[in-house]
Amino acid sequence: MLSSLFHPRSIAVVGASRDPRKVGHAILNNLIRFGYAGRILPVNPSGTEILGLPSIPRLSDADSDVDLAVIAVPARAVPSAIADCAAAGVTSAVVVSAGFKETGAEGTLLEEELKETAQKHGIRILGPNCLGVINTANDLNATFAAGMLPKGRIAFFSQSGALGIAILDWAIGNNIGFSKFISLGNKADLSEIDFIEYFADDPDTDIILGYIEDVVDGRRFLEAAGRTTKKKPIVLLKSGGTAAGARAASSHTGALAGSDTAFDAAFRQAGVIRARGIEDLFDTALTFSGGKLPAGDRLLIITNAGGPGILAADAAERAGVRLPQMAAETIKALTTKLPPNASLYNPVDLIGDATSERYAAALEAAVADPNVDGVLVILTPQAMTDVDATAELVIRTAKNSDKPVLASFMGAQRVRGAVERLKQEAVPNFPYPETAISAFRKLADQSAWRSMKDEELTVGWHNFDAAQEKVTSILHSGATQVGEDDAIAILSYYGFSFPRRGLALTSQEAAVVSASIGFPVVMKISSPDILHKTDVGGVKLNVGTPKEAEDAFLEITTNARRFMPQAFLKGVLISEMVRGGKEVILGVTHDRTFGHMIMFGLGGIYVEVLKDVSFRIAPLTRRDALAMVQEIRTVGLLRGARGERPADLEAIAENIVRLSVLVTDFPEIQELDINPLVVMEKGAVALDARIIFKQL
Repeated sequence: MLSSLFHPRSIAVVGASRDPRKVGHAILNNLIRFGYAGRILPVNPSGTEILGLPSIPRLSDADSDVDLAVIAVPARAVPSAIADCAAAGVTSAVVVSAGFKETGAEGTLLEEELKETAQKHGIRILGPNCLGVINTANDLNATFAAGMLPKGRIAFFSQSGALGIAILDWAIGNNIGFSKFISLGNKADLSEIDFIEYFADDPDTDIILGYIEDVVDGRRFLEAAGRTTKKKPIVLLKSGGTAAGARAASSHTGALAGSDTAFDAAFRQAGVIRARGIEDLFDTALTFSGGKLPAGDRLLIITNAGGPGILAADAAERAGVRLPQMAAETIKALTTKLPPNASLYNPVDLIGDATSERYAAALEAAVADPNVDGVLVILTPQAMTDVDATAELVIRTAKNSDKPVLASFMGAQRVRGAVERLKQEAVPNFPYPETAISAFRKLADQSAWRSMKDEELTVGWHNFDAAQEKVTSILHSGATQVGEDDAIAILSYYGFSFPRRGLALTSQEAAVVSASIGFPVVMKISSPDILHKTDVGGVKLNVGTPKEAEDAFLEITTNARRFMPQAFLKGVLISEMVRGGKEVILGVTHDRTFGHMIMFGLGGIYVEVLKDVSFRIAPLTRRDALAMVQEIRTVGLLRGARGERPADLEAIAENIVRLSVLVTDFPEIQELDINPLVVMEKGAVALDARIIFKQL
């Protein structure tokens, strides 16, 4: 689909200029000076020669079809230029012109006209308001940037032209090779998703990097990225999340979620690595430049300095990277090659006077050892250290081993040449051991992701027809928020368990209903207008006698009328008092990019105080649900701390999946809380729930 963008046989520069200060001149000059071998056709109303090439007044005057048009004319002239492209057989166009939706309402209308014109003629658009495109494989530089990228295996797209120029300059200055460079601009047509799909099968690309500020189609992004990361790593730097995520919300879930949270969840589900800054983006690209993934997460550290080795070991423990001991026979063999005071465990400390021969012996043993999945070589430039020779043997070992070999040559002046050699040979080198450990963690995670088999969505018992009838009735009534009664009814149709309960309309009924359920009971105000019952004194726990039930009824209803006099009171809901178990919360909020997002965390007051929660995008698999449970920091409390009985983690996952199925079936749901869900040693019971629907 995008072959005419990256591999055009001919290119027209619409708006080519003889003036070196014009963008149209810079683009034409880049195509010529960097050696693009196809036909180049300048288009300028003057119809004279530009940079030694004959130009034509209009693209429709071309004597043969043109594959790609690069348009650099004033914004108002772009739609007609696109229509002119159609007459020349153009199938792809790069619109570098600015003055569209980034300028306001008038520009937005102009961009819509551009899109409609392009769609009418079947022309794919990159931009507008973009820097252009580079393909190093065929020396195509259709940008107005100052330089040309070195050839390599990294593809990069950027929603920011300015950041794109910085990346270009960084790559040129550090001699980091790229395969493709795309400036997305306003994404009127082609977006990051189109390029992710293209790069998945691009033989010139091994690593996909990107800077994005939004995603045009969350569902399509998840599908495209999920397929691609099974083949190649995707590393994205996403900005703008905190401001976009700041909004008022009526539920716990909505208050804890935001746009940035949704992107974290989506990236995790699709196997995308999220860079936490520009430096991290570069470091991660470097990490994968070696092209090798470990079989597991077992790392052996080799060092000539104890302090950096200890720092690396500390970082490994924090990152969940295992530091295995080498096999007994390996250690025995190494004792003959290393001095007696060398440490042969992990980290392997070769001592400060380590020679390149010691490094060679340790490296040879490490890459051959069955207990080791990857190696980190730490070097500090001490007086006896042969830095350059050590770098060469690290390069040789990395090339000849199937296991990833990372380096951390620490310092500046004395290691400069060695670091440059490591870079030239695509051996990832990091200035600090902690960064190297983080890099290995990413390699191990990517390896685990690729080896993970796809899991089908599971759908347990549910009564969609009954739930649909209930939801339709609620929406037709004009209600957008429903409390416990209706929420329990809907959730019950999707397999959620609730305590025995009954509704009392008078204090006398409260005594009777409570006795029929069995004391002690819980009593709560029932009102579609009161979602936070405890805030209005609308909850009584551990009610133990008929008299207490009568008194509690009167107190609850009086409190509700005093705090919310306009609220409609249905009565008091009485339910069985559930004892024991661990309280957790399940929730749903709706993200504008990715749709429904499921939340899990400790319930009750803990969700507000600790904010220890995890998120995923619906629909999700059982494996996703179990991962959510394991992710929270306090999962140890659920597993059973200090002799307490463990909670049923499988039951939690099952209820998460049920919730995912419910909100997938009913996109009308905006937010939902089940708080708490009491998890027993076997099974789980929901005590309270509420649902907020989108306004029709």
